[in-house]
Amino acid sequence: MTGYYLEITYVIAVVLFMMGLKKLGHPETARKGNMQAGIGMGIAIVATLLLYKNGDGSGIGNYEWIAGGILIGCIIGLLTAKKVAMTAMPQMVSLFNGMGGACSAFIGLIEFGPAMNGEVLTYTTVLACLVVGTLTFSGSMIAFAKLNGNLNKDIRLPYYNILNTLIMITLVGLTACLLMHQITDARMWIYILFGLSLVYGILFVIPIGGADMPVVISLLNSLSGIAAALAGFIYGNNVMIIGGILVGASGTILTIAMCEGMNRPLSNVIFGAFGAGGASGGATGADGASKTVKEASASDVAVMMNYSQSVVMVPGYGLAVAQAQHIMAEFQQMLETNGVEVKYAIHPVAGRMPGHMNVLLAEANVEYDKLVEMDDINPKFPTTDVVLIVGANDVVNPAANTDPQSPIYGMPILEVEQASKIIIVKRSMNTGYAGIENELFFNDKTSMLFGDAKKVITDLVGELKNM
Repeated sequence: MTGYYLEITYVIAVVLFMMGLKKLGHPETARKGNMQAGIGMGIAIVATLLLYKNGDGSGIGNYEWIAGGILIGCIIGLLTAKKVAMTAMPQMVSLFNGMGGACSAFIGLIEFGPAMNGEVLTYTTVLACLVVGTLTFSGSMIAFAKLNGNLNKDIRLPYYNILNTLIMITLVGLTACLLMHQITDARMWIYILFGLSLVYGILFVIPIGGADMPVVISLLNSLSGIAAALAGFIYGNNVMIIGGILVGASGTILTIAMCEGMNRPLSNVIFGAFGAGGASGGATGADGASKTVKEASASDVAVMMNYSQSVVMVPGYGLAVAQAQHIMAEFQQMLETNGVEVKYAIHPVAGRMPGHMNVLLAEANVEYDKLVEMDDINPKFPTTDVVLIVGANDVVNPAANTDPQSPIYGMPILEVEQASKIIIVKRSMNTGYAGIENELFFNDKTSMLFGDAKKVITDLVGELKNM
């Protein structure tokens, strides 16, 4: 009877997962969806601890250790989530992916012994769980180090694609040999498989540049879900299987959607190492001729925007770094009070993770209907009076449309150059995360406002108050 009740609670948990996932598709309902999915997971954990029975009728046991682990995890998670800045949210997501992968890897290491002499399907699942979980963990840790600035130098091993392919073939071959029991000392080779998976995860992510990090994070999230589903198959736990499939499927769909948003196949992201280096940010053209930029003052920009009819703001990672989202929202409200129509243009890969800008602006209580996706905002730029770009770079670079030699050529961008006036807020003339120069800086319609985004926008707010 307890098994019957356990399955009912699992069904309830899965329904909450699905409802939460659906609500995550829109910024207005995302917070509620996240809460529902969390409640579903809580129900599944409690039900498993209280209702699960072994074949002999006994419970899980070791409740003290389990409770201690849950308590420690809750405390660490709560404190970390409360203290993490919006700029570090991508790193946090990478850690989540990595920890999920690590759990699946440990399950594979623990269960391979009993599975070796069992059914082939179970043994296959254990080995797959070990490999996928391990490479997800090590790849996510490299992604974390890149995003956190601990791994600033580009590391491009000679013939890295060939090296990665050879390691992948070795992993598949070693797994096949283990499955066919062609190796005598299986325990030692399992640990070699574990080590090779760690290395492959590192080499898989390390050459991929910063411009592709949102795609990589989404892909690693998908792999963590697949690893969780495989762990669920090992234990015959339906809620783990379905939950893992939901994470894996949604992560895969998001990865594909982001690749389409960049007009690049996933294979090009993985094997192309785009953004791992590039041109420096010098202000010279291809013929060596120097190029100039126009600077504007906060006073001039405030007057220009205050007497405009329509303004589009383009947020980027620089906005998150400066923690300027709140003052930007205040600036938006002041312009609207003066009769200016204000919208935010959101590029699908702006920031360092999927939906980064949506989360950032939601924190500042920006109304969701003011966040306009790229496909919807692009037709409006020709009738826009002023575009204010704060911290965005590669997603507004006209080279994507005009320069066939550019590594971002063909990537859909926010076509801000069609607006009447363009204001760019940047600390310096440095390149963006893709490492390539932005021709928009030298456009005749562009004026630069140099400085920290928060200070610059605060100055703009002050100018408006004095009008």
